[in-house]
Amino acid sequence: MEITELARNVRERDPARPGWFESVFCYAGVHAVLWHRLSHRLWRAGFRGAARLSSHIARMLTGIEIHPGARIGRRLFIDHGMGVVVGETAEIGDDVLIYHGVTLGGLSGQPGKRHPTVQDHVTIGAGAQVLGPIVVGHGARIGANAVVVSPVAAGCTVVGIPARPPKGSPCDDAGIGYGFRDVTEDPVGEQIAALRAEIAGLRAELERVKARENV
Repeated sequence: MEITELARNVRERDPARPGWFESVFCYAGVHAVLWHRLSHRLWRAGFRGAARLSSHIARMLTGIEIHPGARIGRRLFIDHGMGVVVGETAEIGDDVLIYHGVTLGGLSGQPGKRHPTVQDHVTIGAGAQVLGPIVVGHGARIGANAVVVSPVAAGCTVVGIPARPPKGSPCDDAGIGYGFRDVTEDPVGEQIAALRAEIAGLRAELERVKARENV
């Protein structure tokens, strides 16, 4: 029975180690997946209006919006879940972990495949935006608030905007959890320092030009 499988998955993967009652009745992600199974069956049977109504009710109850056309594998764990959006042509494999605020969205208004394909055992951090008909490979990790618009290789960790492997880290380095940037790395600070150095150089050049003019 799928509800049992989903609840067992929550108990195994959530560090809070909830009991069976909590896992079944207190996890919006479990409810959203079960609602989606109904909506998806209606969608495939051709009852598009009923499918959209079912998914809309699920959205109101859980705060998670999954289009009834999306295809979802087994044991999807949506942790916390509020604000998750999954587009119509998105495909999600087995044993995927998605945190709150994640979007599997499109970049085009044209018909056809326009949403991501997320393969098995992928982890997507809170607030990440995965956009377009790209493939996120098996076991990949996407950091919190990353914006992913290019394919992600299997086993790879990507972070930032646009998302890419952390500076100086191999793609398969799992040492930074599910995709947080190494605390020793500060790309914004590096850019600010580079700008300051450039401004200082321009000021020095300006002073040299003024000095030549005054001679």
